[in-house]
Order: sequence, then structure tokens, then C-alpha cells
Amino acid sequence: MKLLGLCLLAISYFCFLADVTAEKTLVERKLEEILLQINRMNQSLQHNEVLLNTPPQNIQDCCCVSALRCFHKNLKYLNVAERQVHVKLQKSLKHSLTERGLDFCNQGKAESTTCQNCTTYPKANSKEFVIRLESLIQRALTKRKMKI
Repeated sequence: MKLLGLCLLAISYFCFLADVTAEKTLVERKLEEILLQINRMNQSLQHNEVLLNTPPQNIQDCCCVSALRCFHKNLKYLNVAERQVHVKLQKSLKHSLTERGLDFCNQGKAESTTCQNCTTYPKANSKEFVIRLESLIQRALTKRKMKI
């Protein structure tokens, strides 16, 4: 009877590990998909003089989700030739897996008290905006892959 209980405990533990690994893989895939979408969008992006509120590259871990939301909010102002690529990227940035992938805030820290409002970020041109967005997603992907 003890052996059966031990086996059930081991099975439930490995099922839990499988769920955690599956979610991690889904988040990483979503972030990789976004990087591809950014690349495609950048190819059809018509850089112009538009200035967009752009979070800095050295954003604090706790503010990554806030920065992502700012990028999403300002993405609509980009002049992209391929509308479908633009729309897909907007949806991907808003996806819950994407937000989970960028949530590196230590518990107990309130995002709203430490992060800047989107409108207070300095403005940058569309080229710099895309570079920083790509950098944020790449940073998140790298951090996720480094976690065990």
C-alpha cells in the first residue's frame, strides 16, 4: 500500500513538472513568433518622421510588462505596408502568453508604483521604436531560456 502511495505521489509530481515545462515551451514559442513578426513588419515598415513614446532598453525587470503595453499602445502609429503582419503583431503583443513571458517582477513589488507611465517615456523614431521592442522580446526570451 505504501508503494502504491509513493507511486501516485511520484506520478503527480512528474505531471506537475510536465505542465510547467509545457507552459514554458508555449511562452518561449510565443516570444520567438513575435520576433519573427517584428522582422516581417520591419521589412514592410515605412520609416517616417513619426515619434513614438519608447521605453528604454535598460528597463527594470518589474516594468517589462508595462513597457510591453506601451509598445502595444504605440504600435498602431507605425506606417506598415503589410497590414496583416501589423495586425498579427498587435494581437501577439496583447496575448496572455506574451505578458507571462515578460513578467519578471518579484512578488511583493507593485508595478504601478515603480514603472513610468507610457506617455512619460521619451519619444523616438519608428526605427528606434522597433529596435527597442525587438530588444525587449529578445531579453525576455533569453531570460526564460536561462531559467531552469
